[in-house]
Amino acid sequence: MANKDPVDRPDFLTDDALAALMAGTHKATFDILGPHKSRNKRWITTFQPQAISVTATVAGKQTDLPRIEGDVFCGKVPGKAYTLTMHYPDGTQHTIRDPFAFDPVLSDLDKHLFGEGTHKELWRVLGAHVTKHQGSNGVHFAVWAPNAQRVSVIGDFNMWDGRRHPMRPAGDTGIWEMFLPEVEDGALYKYQIVGVDGQRRDKADPVGFGSQHPPEQASIVRDLAGYGWRDDAWMKSRAARTDRAQPISIYEVHLGSWRRRYDDHGRPLSYQELARDLISYVKYMGFTHIELLPVSEFPFDGSWGYQPVGLYAPTIRFGPPNEFRDLVDAAHAAGIGVLLDWVPGHFPTDAHGLVQFDGTALYEHADPREGFHQDWNTLIPNYGRTEVKNYFVANALYWLEEYHLDGLRVDAVASMLYRDYSRDEGEWVPNKDGGRENYEAIAFLQEMNIAAYGADPTVMTIAEESTSFPGVSQPAHAGGLGFGYKWNMGWMNDTLRYMEKDPIYRQHDHHLMTFPIDWAFTENFILPISHDEVVHGKGAMLAKMPGTEWEKFANLRAYYAFMWTQPGKKLLFMGCEFAQPEEWNHDAELNWGAAAQPAHKGVQQLVQDLNRLYCDTPALHVKDCDHSGFQWLCNDPAQSVMGYLRKGNAADSDVLIVCNFTPVERVGFRVGVPSGGHWREVLNTDAAIYGGGNRGNLGGCDAEDTPADGQAHSVTLTLPPLSVVVLQS
Repeated sequence: MANKDPVDRPDFLTDDALAALMAGTHKATFDILGPHKSRNKRWITTFQPQAISVTATVAGKQTDLPRIEGDVFCGKVPGKAYTLTMHYPDGTQHTIRDPFAFDPVLSDLDKHLFGEGTHKELWRVLGAHVTKHQGSNGVHFAVWAPNAQRVSVIGDFNMWDGRRHPMRPAGDTGIWEMFLPEVEDGALYKYQIVGVDGQRRDKADPVGFGSQHPPEQASIVRDLAGYGWRDDAWMKSRAARTDRAQPISIYEVHLGSWRRRYDDHGRPLSYQELARDLISYVKYMGFTHIELLPVSEFPFDGSWGYQPVGLYAPTIRFGPPNEFRDLVDAAHAAGIGVLLDWVPGHFPTDAHGLVQFDGTALYEHADPREGFHQDWNTLIPNYGRTEVKNYFVANALYWLEEYHLDGLRVDAVASMLYRDYSRDEGEWVPNKDGGRENYEAIAFLQEMNIAAYGADPTVMTIAEESTSFPGVSQPAHAGGLGFGYKWNMGWMNDTLRYMEKDPIYRQHDHHLMTFPIDWAFTENFILPISHDEVVHGKGAMLAKMPGTEWEKFANLRAYYAFMWTQPGKKLLFMGCEFAQPEEWNHDAELNWGAAAQPAHKGVQQLVQDLNRLYCDTPALHVKDCDHSGFQWLCNDPAQSVMGYLRKGNAADSDVLIVCNFTPVERVGFRVGVPSGGHWREVLNTDAAIYGGGNRGNLGGCDAEDTPADGQAHSVTLTLPPLSVVVLQS
């Protein structure tokens, strides 16, 4: 490099600094770019590839900045408030405020809370925020990459050139930040990170609020401020709706395959179309809540959202963030809650995601025995790292606050709780006490639940947890995990095993239907028939049922009635409500043609009526999580008949449920009841409207003073084949 006269450039602009700046390897560009004093003069230094000249303007006075070396321009300019005008070979020019002239944005409090791992509003600090700073409109970018040598914002606003906008470190927090004037909502961007290994990695923003449509990978600047929520009435009433004594019946939905627009190349419905069509359908069917498979941005359609990359970005597949808010707002206007499947347990290895984010195992474990999921080829977060735990706790709060979601169903909790999950001996690292429990994940889940309920006690958190881990839905302060509810996977597995058997053999497995009651009140349970039961060769719900076509439908109707009258809240995956005949296919819409056929329509009508009965009958829901709300009356394994009572509060009428799981009609079947008088038949799965044979009890029966089943009174019933009858005193 040629020697320069000292007056041509400031002292800090050394040959080494110039070389590093042009190579994109300078580690402290804010120390040399922008306005700085040297030899009692103010200098402005700027790096402007492709410019043939640069002019600085201060208070209307223009000063040409000499080219020092390569694309570096530097000159003596009085004053700190200035603009730069770049002149290009084609005669065009562009004027900007110099990004390197702006002060940092992050506050000392933000940095302190982040360092502690207690920043519950992390998304207000990290990510890309449309804002006004020191009189200029633009976007503030901030990202955590503590082991990086350099971090740059790259995007369509700087030709994706990592040399143009290197960020400044925010103290010793590991955060890098930069304010870019004139960048606007909708801009595409990534972070270019030079790791300790010297390699450059272009990464999507871990706290980005928007993403490109996969397979494109850039983040998108999204301004989340100023949305006009119209759900005040819902939010004020939510506490009553999420109470354990309230009916909760959940319709689980994969947005991309509920319906499709085959008049428009088979695309899925948009958030706004779903706000109209899905919400009206859910209300018509009588569900109280919808649960959405993950909408956090994800690269691979076949993961259904369970391998997220953009944890803070609603997927662009159905529209931008505010249109997702439109969907939630419409649900609330219709009196329907919205739950989101949330995936903090693992993330994929896609290069633009969290993996090796700053060239090190930052979000994940370095040791694959702790950090690699063999089942899913994904990475396990390092919950023991303060900043990583903070990232996920804040993410839960972000969805609840920014999108008014009513709860989070946390995916794959069992895989988080155990270090040896799906691992053979020698493939996992024991905890500090030599055991298999993942103490760090347990602490994370407790902290997440404390934070969620502490911020708003009217929300609900739900664990998909398939083991006997104790206290999942018990308060964290009492040693539990702190969830509001837990999926009852054991109930689902046992009862489906029973229903799949030929009725002739059911008498030998009667316990599969009765035993779950023994532990039905150890947690606050939701009874789930989820998407996992109708994929990967498991067959549709209808296909699981044995017998002739009529018997299959009758079995399924009886099973649904059994489910809706058992203790516990309810969840049903889309398509199951009308007995879709084939497995769920995420690449196509549900088989709505089948839904119009009489037998399928009958099942759909039954689910609608079960929801109505469940919601309107206190005895069926007020003690869903209380053992005093259930009582066995009769169990007859030889005939595959069982009868039980559901009870509410003192003023509520009892409900009698009797199930016949054989294809044999039982006439004159006596069941004990706790009171005399008339017992009205409020539901019969054999009704003609559901596709049954219309056999039953002519609308009800009178109790007799004949003791049975330990009760002083009894009723004599006709039990249609493969049916459930429900009577109310």
